[in-house]
Amino acid sequence: MSNLRFTEDHEWVRLDGKVATVGITDYAQEQLGDVVFVELPEAGTALEKGKEAATVESVKAASEIYAPLDGEVTEANAALADDPAKVNSDPQGEGWFFKMTLADSGQLDSLMDEAAYKAFVETL
Repeated sequence: MSNLRFTEDHEWVRLDGKVATVGITDYAQEQLGDVVFVELPEAGTALEKGKEAATVESVKAASEIYAPLDGEVTEANAALADDPAKVNSDPQGEGWFFKMTLADSGQLDSLMDEAAYKAFVETL
């Protein structure tokens, strides 16, 4: 079973022990176009599932990034401040947004696995 999960808002979550890394999917970055700025939450920020966690601005628009799960930010991807284009070039790798500890790992069950997410995107 993959430890990668997806939301209907096109965020991905990769769980490694108790720490979840969060970013946006390849589909999301394609819709946004060239990313020019990312505003990330600071370490220690409490996040609530479905509430705004970060903002990404592209040449087309600004979009909110929502917290996929309840928890607390442990780290933001500082590299995105200098090179926001990493979101376009490697959205599910070096273009990650933030890491967080989960308040309730059971919430992962409410997210889609990769196959379900691909099927969801095909309906858009």
